[in-house]
Amino acid sequence: MEEKFIKRLEERIDAEGRVLGEDILKVDSFLNHQVDPELMQAMGDEFAHYFADMGITKVLTVESSGIAPALMASLSLSVPMVFARKHKSLTLTDNLYTATVYSFTKQTENTISISKSFLSADDKVLIIDDFLANGQAVNGLLDICEAAGATVGGVGVVIEKRFQRGHQFIVERHIPLLALASIASFDNGHVVFSHEKEQINVQ
Repeated sequence: MEEKFIKRLEERIDAEGRVLGEDILKVDSFLNHQVDPELMQAMGDEFAHYFADMGITKVLTVESSGIAPALMASLSLSVPMVFARKHKSLTLTDNLYTATVYSFTKQTENTISISKSFLSADDKVLIIDDFLANGQAVNGLLDICEAAGATVGGVGVVIEKRFQRGHQFIVERHIPLLALASIASFDNGHVVFSHEKEQINVQ
């Protein structure tokens, strides 16, 4: 991963991110409400470069904040992007893979779903999300991939909170992981970044 990009992303987080409480970072000015398309494109290129040799056939995410970086990664990899729906749709009612995901930030539980038409045992999947905290969203997508018989080639996240469970959860499952920005802690409303290299690398 390019050091220039890491610095660029960390500077945006420092300048525009807001720390709420002990474990919440709000970056809605460029990532998960208002979206900076040039930054998203650069993120997609970073993910695509890192996982380029994995034989990825689909990029998978959960609506809605993961869609922008996942779409850019799929564009760079030249493969389709599929997002798991959180809400029931009149046109998506059966023949689904489903999983339950709990959001600690919103204190809500959602059933996510993907049509069986768009995920199969022939697929090798790259999971992309905006944040990695406790790993609930990734775990839900892993459950869906397992139900479909799809292989998980890796997980890419824009921002991980290293001090929460998600990072270790993925490492323990020996899944290749790339976090574009890694946060060690929050200190009096400021972000402390981690530059540790402990991650499962692409083989």
